[in-house]
Amino acid sequence: MSSARTTRRSGPFLAVEQAGLTQLVSDQSRTKLFAWYNLGGSFSSAFGALAGGWLAQWLQSQGWSALESYRFILTGYALGGLLIAILFLRVSPAIEASHENNDAKKVLGLHRSRNVVFKLSAFFALDAFAGGLIVQSMIAYWFHVRFGVDSGILGSIFFGANILAGVSALLAVRLAKKIGLINTMVFTHIPSNILLILVPLMPTLPLAIGLLLLRFSISQMDVPTRQSYTMAVVAPDERSAASGVTAIARSVGASLSPALTGFFFSIPFLFSAPFFISGGLKIVYDLLLWREFRMVKPPEEN
Repeated sequence: MSSARTTRRSGPFLAVEQAGLTQLVSDQSRTKLFAWYNLGGSFSSAFGALAGGWLAQWLQSQGWSALESYRFILTGYALGGLLIAILFLRVSPAIEASHENNDAKKVLGLHRSRNVVFKLSAFFALDAFAGGLIVQSMIAYWFHVRFGVDSGILGSIFFGANILAGVSALLAVRLAKKIGLINTMVFTHIPSNILLILVPLMPTLPLAIGLLLLRFSISQMDVPTRQSYTMAVVAPDERSAASGVTAIARSVGASLSPALTGFFFSIPFLFSAPFFISGGLKIVYDLLLWREFRMVKPPEEN
């Protein structure tokens, strides 16, 4: 996950995929497409978490060291990446966007949408910084230290969490049609972050797991809507650039915070602080985003 959420693509892949997918569908179908796109990613992450957790535990029960078992799993991850690269060689050129004929000065591939994209990037960087404080691996470590949960059980927890996250992405489509993309992003994200703050306050493992799963059941509703909104408010030939710039902003934000979490984890009385700080910063992000963009509508809402 980026944040306490499912693992997502990063780097150039995300920008190219989002721009290409948007090119293939109408404005009315865009959010639905991104919902299914994220559902596929969530389900894949779910089965990966389940398989990785139990495989590591089984290998260690057969006499493998922890290092050897996790090295084996990482090798499988690398082979999966190679397979994806081969599949991408068969993508159709129909995903290419037409370029506008204008002499506008471009900055990072952006022209008329520069200001919107840069503002969105700043907000997304804040969200990613907050999310980087409590990524999935760190939640797993927190559960292991706090409640002594082993890797197999952790894999099962995140299997269920990612399944719920994927389903929540589909639910976002209907909600966005009723209240709009920005409202869906904000008004589902705030409750999910309140639940994140409450997780470390739970006194028992079942209560903590229950609250975490409840959080995941709404936590991904902002993802397809955010992706759809970003693609909607820029020109077609700016989509890959807009997705790339916002993805870079998110990557930079997310890269700065894990070290801070490591520091908190090293101090016993601050062990749960990342949950509180992450949830609080994300709520600030939601409020700032809503204030700045609630009047900037995508084409299908005008």
